Amino acid sequence: MIDTIPALPDRVMGFSAKGVVTARDYRSVIIPAIDTMRTKHGKIRLLYHLGPDFSGFDMAALWQDAKLGLCYLDAWDRIAIVSDVRWIGAVTRLFGFLLHGEVRAFRNHELVAARKWLTE
Repeated sequence: MIDTIPALPDRVMGFSAKGVVTARDYRSVIIPAIDTMRTKHGKIRLLYHLGPDFSGFDMAALWQDAKLGLCYLDAWDRIAIVSDVRWIGAVTRLFGFLLHGEVRAFRNHELVAARKWLTE
């Protein structure tokens, strides 16, 4: 399940993942919000928090995530991925260079630092 993170600056969008994230979450929440942000600002600053209530992605969601990154390759300004799941941090560091913007992985206890970095 995906919820939007409220009270972020106008040029920053955020999502919080809980339980299992599905392709439907991408199609119904994430992609429409990113389309709106891209139309409004051109470049996107994204906070993606996979907190302690996050339990994983279904396979279709992983595919949607990969497509999203590639389809919007030049739209990203900054992306902060916040999670204590080790493989997510590793994948973020490994593939983040493919995107045109800056990508950083943060641990859950660094959520405030991630938000600050996105607003600098």
